[in-house]
Parts: sequence; C-alpha cells; structure tokens
Amino acid sequence: MNNRVLLITVAAISFLAAGTVQAKGWEEMTPKEQQLLKQFEGKWGSLAPEQQEALQRGAARWQQMSPEERQDAQQRFKQWRELPPEQREQLKQRFKEFRKLPAEEQEKIRERFRWFKQQSPEKRQELRQKWQRIPAEERQKLLQQWKGMSPQERQQLRHRLGLQQAQQ
Repeated sequence: MNNRVLLITVAAISFLAAGTVQAKGWEEMTPKEQQLLKQFEGKWGSLAPEQQEALQRGAARWQQMSPEERQDAQQRFKQWRELPPEQREQLKQRFKEFRKLPAEEQEKIRERFRWFKQQSPEKRQELRQKWQRIPAEERQKLLQQWKGMSPQERQQLRHRLGLQQAQQ
C-alpha cells in the first residue's frame, strides 16, 4: 500500500478512534507501530503530544481491523480525498459540532444513521431523493429548526417527510 495512503488513513481513523492513548516515544513503540508510522520517524519528537497520541490511536485501531474493515476504511478515505476541499472543511466542521453534542444526542444520531444504513439501497435512494426534492431554503430552515425540536416534534416531522423509523 502506498505510504501516503496508509498515513492518511491512519490519521483519519485516529480522529474517529475512541479512548486515550498515552503518547510513547519512538523507541517505546512496537515494530508494527513503527512500521505503520515510519513516515513520522524523523520528526516524531517534534510532533505535539496530541498529534502523537492521535497517530498512535489510529495505528492501534488499524492493527485491530480485519482485512475487510481495512479495505472499507481505505475506500472511505479514497472517497474523502476525492471530495472538494470546501466540502471536506464543511464535514470537518459538522464533525466538530457533533462532538460537542451531549452523549445521548450523539447516540440518537448514531442510531438514526444505523437505521438508515439498514434500509435497502432502493429505500435509501428514495429517502435521499425526497430530501433533495425539498427546496434548499426549506431544507436549511428544517435543519435549523431541528436543533430546537422536542422528540415528539421530530417524530411529527419525520412522519410528514415520509421518514418514519420503525418503533423500537
């Protein structure tokens, strides 16, 4: 695998990895970690501890992945690299906003995403098309209103938009 792709994948995964790793010196890392992060060997000591930790978390996560998970991660990162810079920046901002949400709100969003992913490709496409048919101004307004809605109001909106989720 191209070292640049591996490095970028490891860095991207590190942002999503949970937990905290205490930064280790280069010599303290396992040979596998050093291999994954060898591009940083010469400048490891000059990296901020937060950067070192993030890279180490990414390397640890990478090592725990199955070959299929690694392939999926590489594919997602390939898609990420192909996005226009403005869209990448917008997604980074949305992720920062997501991380600021209370844990229970983050879990609700994750649950909704899992529900969406469980839908058939046809159903997901139908839902995307319904969303796209809503005029941009109304979509923006809905997104702004969503933040202040109660669970009941959100359920009513889902019903109105034909986005009903099966009761759990």
